[in-house]
Amino acid sequence: MAIYEDIIKNHSAKFVPGGAAQNTARGAQYILPPSSVVYIGCIGSDHYGDQLLHAVHKAGLHVEYRRDESQPTGRCAVIITGHDRSLVTDLAAANCYKVEHLKQHWSLVQSAQIFYVGGYHLTVCPEAIEELGKEAVRDNKVFALSLSAPFIPAVFKSQLAAVMGYCDYLFGNEAEAGVYAESQGWSKGLKMEEIVMKIANLEGKVNEKRKRVVVITRGKEDTFVGVQGEEKVKEYSVERIDEKEIADTNGAGDAFAGGFLAGLVEGKDLDTCVKMASWLAKLSLTQTGADYPHPKQVYSGN
Repeated sequence: MAIYEDIIKNHSAKFVPGGAAQNTARGAQYILPPSSVVYIGCIGSDHYGDQLLHAVHKAGLHVEYRRDESQPTGRCAVIITGHDRSLVTDLAAANCYKVEHLKQHWSLVQSAQIFYVGGYHLTVCPEAIEELGKEAVRDNKVFALSLSAPFIPAVFKSQLAAVMGYCDYLFGNEAEAGVYAESQGWSKGLKMEEIVMKIANLEGKVNEKRKRVVVITRGKEDTFVGVQGEEKVKEYSVERIDEKEIADTNGAGDAFAGGFLAGLVEGKDLDTCVKMASWLAKLSLTQTGADYPHPKQVYSGN
């Protein structure tokens, strides 16, 4: 726990708004017109909470936080060595979200057209995720979920299974997809392309009006996208970046999802959504922390 104060007192720490899903929300808002994105989560009634609130407002994000009186705002210390990183996280208030808070702000839920949930929230309040999933099915809205980390499909298998049926879009990287395959008892000899298609074609899709789309990033290698009912994955090259331009890889996957979701909001086709995702991920790599360049850059479609 002492690492947080040590970084602040003895090193040139940079404060950046965090939280995987909040990083994605800020990424989508970076591209979209003002007040396009609402983020809901939980913080403490403390200085860090106030600091976070100020930072996300500056980024143009509309937030409705639940303030927990017993736990401080969550923190993550990121130690960067070259292009490598080590994260030390104290979730604190982030572990204290309650579904009652979501219901208090149900008018925001009803006015939204796309829901995005970070997989980490499966460890906190699965009931809130299921409520969003049901709302998405009722009004044929988009429900998107990120696997977030390999331990989610490994350890929180039942919680993930309970919401997979709602998923119209599933984001992850190849490590997370590989662990998901293991959790399902699939053959270890499966290629990643086969895993992607098996996830896309999982039975139990609740909203049959939408096909499930699975988007799996693979670092520098092509991104794989599997669409329910299709035979093969689609492959997309990623935006290239000179290694000298990379400041920090932290949050690049969150940025990728943010760019993709912004494309969905704008009504773009799948190909364009992936290109926007790759473009925003590349921008995030040039920043320290899960951040985006200022002054704001505009996606040109090139």
